[in-house]
Amino acid sequence: MATKVSPEIQQLWADYKSDQSDQDLRNRLIENYFPLVRYNAERVWAKLPEGVDINDLISSGVFGLMDAIDAFDLSRGVKFETYCVPRIRGAMLDELRTMDWVPRLVRSKASKLGAAKKALEAQFGRPPLDAEIAEKMELSLEEFHKLRSDASAVNLVSLNKKWYETDSYKDVREIDILEDAKGEDPTGCIQKRDIMRLVTKGLNRNERLIVILYYYEELTMKEIGQTLGLSESRVSQMHSSIVARLKDQLRRRRPEFA
Repeated sequence: MATKVSPEIQQLWADYKSDQSDQDLRNRLIENYFPLVRYNAERVWAKLPEGVDINDLISSGVFGLMDAIDAFDLSRGVKFETYCVPRIRGAMLDELRTMDWVPRLVRSKASKLGAAKKALEAQFGRPPLDAEIAEKMELSLEEFHKLRSDASAVNLVSLNKKWYETDSYKDVREIDILEDAKGEDPTGCIQKRDIMRLVTKGLNRNERLIVILYYYEELTMKEIGQTLGLSESRVSQMHSSIVARLKDQLRRRRPEFA
């Protein structure tokens, strides 16, 4: 992609090279050649996996363009487009290397681990065991576990990465579909509360507390006895009586749940 050099641009170059401290002249040159940066950023970005922001490439490309403008020698008779493109692309590649925090050695380990696992799966017709992979890679189990831990860094992803496109103004990102293992399911909480109301209906205070503390708070019979001021054996007897009564109630109410 070449940019036609007009007499105005030629004069702009001459003026800037006579006084490279003039930031306004340099900015005008940057604006003129900026399409070169965007064009090359799009070409580099098209070959990259998801997760790389094209604006990061454009920003680094602009710095490469600025360096090229400062270092360009008009007397050599070389077209600026020919001179600056390698510098622009080089700045973008440097940015990509900076962004890629996973060392090449780690990627190599992950690749070898994946190849060994794939070969054994084809051989056995099932997922291989850790010991089998370690044996194929001629590693001890301890060395294998360390290698797998190191290689797992390759699989980390950005939570801001798009999961899929939507018709709305907001795309769905990885973080939007990530399960929160610590979060409570609202439906599960409602069902749990309804069940608790059902099984404690008709029980007195101590009996209700025994059910809640044993099945919901997961206290032991001894801990429940200490809480209620009862002996462990008494709590156990009351628990057995409660369970027998609940079974009888549920048996009689079975048609309601059919």
